[in-house]
Amino acid sequence: MDGDLAPLPTDLDGRCIATIRMLSLDAVEKAKSGHEGLPLGAATMAWTIWSRFLRFDPTDPKWPGRDRFVLSAGHGSMLLYSLLYLFGYDVSLDDLKNFRQWGSRTPGHPEYGHTPGVETTTGPLGQGISNAVGMALGEAMIGARLNRGGRKVVDHRTFVIASDGDLMEGVSNEAASLAGHLGLGKLIVLYDHNSISIDGSTDLAFTEDPLGRFKALGWSAFSVRDGNNIEEISEAVIKAIDDTDHPSIIAVTNVIGYGAPHKEGTEAAHGGPYGPDEAKLTKARFGWPEEPSFFVPEDVTNHLSSIIEAKISEAALEKSRIAKIADSPKGEVSRWLNDSVGVLPDNLRDLMPKFDLGSQMATRIASGQVLKAVASKYTSIVGGSADLVESTAVGFTENVVSKDNYAGSLIHFGVREHGMAAILNGLQLHGGFRVFGSTFLIFSDYLRPSLRLAALMGLPVIFVMTHDSVGLGEDGPTHQPVEQLESLRMVPNLALIRPADSNEVVEAWITALERDSGPTILALSRQGLPVLEPGEPGWISRSGARTVVKESGTCQVVLLATGSEVSLAIQVAGVLSGEHGVEVRVVSVPWREKFLAQDQGTIDALIPPSVLKVSIEAGVTHGWKSLVGPDGITIGIDRFGASAPGSTVMTELGLSKDAVALKVLSLLGRI
Repeated sequence: MDGDLAPLPTDLDGRCIATIRMLSLDAVEKAKSGHEGLPLGAATMAWTIWSRFLRFDPTDPKWPGRDRFVLSAGHGSMLLYSLLYLFGYDVSLDDLKNFRQWGSRTPGHPEYGHTPGVETTTGPLGQGISNAVGMALGEAMIGARLNRGGRKVVDHRTFVIASDGDLMEGVSNEAASLAGHLGLGKLIVLYDHNSISIDGSTDLAFTEDPLGRFKALGWSAFSVRDGNNIEEISEAVIKAIDDTDHPSIIAVTNVIGYGAPHKEGTEAAHGGPYGPDEAKLTKARFGWPEEPSFFVPEDVTNHLSSIIEAKISEAALEKSRIAKIADSPKGEVSRWLNDSVGVLPDNLRDLMPKFDLGSQMATRIASGQVLKAVASKYTSIVGGSADLVESTAVGFTENVVSKDNYAGSLIHFGVREHGMAAILNGLQLHGGFRVFGSTFLIFSDYLRPSLRLAALMGLPVIFVMTHDSVGLGEDGPTHQPVEQLESLRMVPNLALIRPADSNEVVEAWITALERDSGPTILALSRQGLPVLEPGEPGWISRSGARTVVKESGTCQVVLLATGSEVSLAIQVAGVLSGEHGVEVRVVSVPWREKFLAQDQGTIDALIPPSVLKVSIEAGVTHGWKSLVGPDGITIGIDRFGASAPGSTVMTELGLSKDAVALKVLSLLGRI
C-alpha cells in the first residue's frame, strides 16, 4: 500500500473496523507476543460478518439457534477477542489487556470452554475449517429431525475465517471434500487471501487455484477483489447464502498487516509484536490517537450498543417463535433447546447382548452388537467409519447420511481418517448428538492432531479402533500397531480402554457413553477371544482393573494384561499353577491410567506389593514399569511386527503361553 491512509474514517463502519484493528495492535504490543498481521488485514470482512449477517445473543452464548463463527486461523486470536469484547460477550477490556498472560481468558490461540463465544479450539491450521464442516453437518442432521410438519426449528449457518495455511493443510481438503459431497449449503468460508506465509510469499509452495479446487470438490466459489470494501464482501456473502445446495468459499483479497507502513504485505507482518515505533506509525496512518492504549471511541461504543440490542432482540424473537412450536412426543425440540443430547436409557445395561462363557468372539464384533443395542433406544448416537464400516463392525443401522437424507445416523467418511476426527469434533461441538468414529488402531496416527484437540476441549467423542495388535496377522507391520497403545495413553484427558473379551466390551461402551469430560478410545481385537465371566457392573469406570483369575493360596505372581493378552495370561497361569505349583493371580487392566490414578491401598489390594509382577501386552513395554516395579518384568513387542497368520506372529514374537511361562519361571529361579 502506497502513501498515507486517510484520517480516522468518519463513517461508523470504518471507525468500528479501525477499533478492531487498534485493539488487536495494542494487545499484541502489550503482551510483546502474538500475531498482528491477520487482525489488521481481515478486520473488515470479520466486521461485515458480525455486524450484518451473524445471528447471536452475547448474553446467551450457548443458544442452540445461534450462527457459529470459527476463526480457523487461530493465530489471529486477537481479532476474535476484539469482536467478542465489542459485541458484548463476557470479555472485558482488562481481558484484552491480559492477552497471552498466565490465567488470562484471552490465550494465545482460542480455546473452547475457556472464553465465552469461542466455538472451538483453533490454532493448528486446518482444524477449525474442518470442525466447521462438522458443525454444518450437525445443523443439517438436527434440522432433518426437527424441521418436520411445516415447522422450522433449526435454521442457522456456520461462518469461517480461514487462511492460506488452513487451505494448505491436508485435513481441510479431506473435510471440504466431504462437505461438498454432502451439499452442506449453510457452510460459508471467508478465505483471507493475503498470499503471505511465515516463510514469505505463498508462491514458494502454493501456486494452485484454490477456488478451482473447491469448485471441483462441489463448492460454490466467489471472489472479493478489495478486502476493505464492505459492500463487495456483503454481496458475495449474500450470494453464498442464496446457494443452499453447496457450501461456499469466498476468497477475499486482503493485505496482511494492513496499515503498518514497514510490515504490511510481507512475511514480517505475520507475527508480532511490531514494536513501539511501528505501532505508532500504524496508528498515525489510521488517524488514531497514540494514547491511551485500548482506545474505543464513544460513538463506536454507542453504535455497537445499538447493534447488540438488535442482535439480542432478533434472538429473543427467534427463541419465542420456537418456544411456541408444539413438541414431538419424544421431546426432541425441548432437548435441542436445552442443548442436550438426551439422557441415556435407564435400562442401558439391560439392553446389552449376552455372551456365552467359553465361546469365541472378536471384541470388534462384540462392540458392533453392543452399539446396535445402544442405538435401538438411544437415538442421539450417530457416527461411522473411515471406509471400514464392516471391518470395524459399526454398521448399526442402514439409515445412511447423505445430501438427500440428513436424517440418517450412519456416516460414511471415506478414506479420510484425519478429516473424520476433525468433523466429529465439530459435530459434537454443535450439540444434539453423541458421536463416534471408527478405523484401525494403526491409523490413529493419521487422526492424532484432531484426537488431541478433542482431549484438550474435553469432547466426549468415542473412537472405535480395531485390529489392535500384531494379532491381526497377515496384513503385516504396516497395519500392526505396536507403539500406538502406549503413545495414546500419554495424551492427557484421553481414556484408552482395551477390553479382554465381549463382557468387558459391554463395560467399556457403558464407560465411554457415561464419560462426558473427554474422548474415549475402545481398542478392539480382530481375532476371536474367549468370553470370560463378567465383572461387577461399573468396574471399569470405577477402577480400570479387575481380577479374572484368583490364586488358591498365597499369591506369588501377578500377571497384568490387557485385551487379547488377558486370555494368554490365563493360559500362562494354568501352566504355572497346574504344572509348577506357582500361585498366580491374573489381573485385567483395560484402562491402565484409571487404575494408576487409584489410591495406593486400592492398587495394593489388587496387586500385592511383595509378589513378582509381570505385564503382558502385544505392544511396546514402555510404561508398564509403573505397575510391575523394578523387580518385575514387562513382556511385549519392542519392534515392528511381520506378515503371517496372527497366531504365528504372536508366537514368533514371544507371546505364547510356553514362552511367557518360561520367563516367569526363570525369574522365580525355578529353572
